[in-house]
Amino acid sequence: MSQTLQHRGYDGSVLYSAEDKMLHGRVLGVRDMVSFEGTDVRSLEKNFKAAVDEYLAFCSAEGKTPDTPFK
Repeated sequence: MSQTLQHRGYDGSVLYSAEDKMLHGRVLGVRDMVSFEGTDVRSLEKNFKAAVDEYLAFCSAEGKTPDTPFK
């Protein structure tokens, strides 16, 4: 069982907030702050993938080299 999400070479954390009743996460291994959330696992996975894709698109549009995840 994995405790992280994976997409396009990036890993995302999975945390649960009982107070908010939400799942939260952050893309791991990069200096930029890229976060996501969801009310269930399906929406968390979808939002994680969207966050990674948006990060890469933003970097491309800004002419910035995206951080490569370090392991």
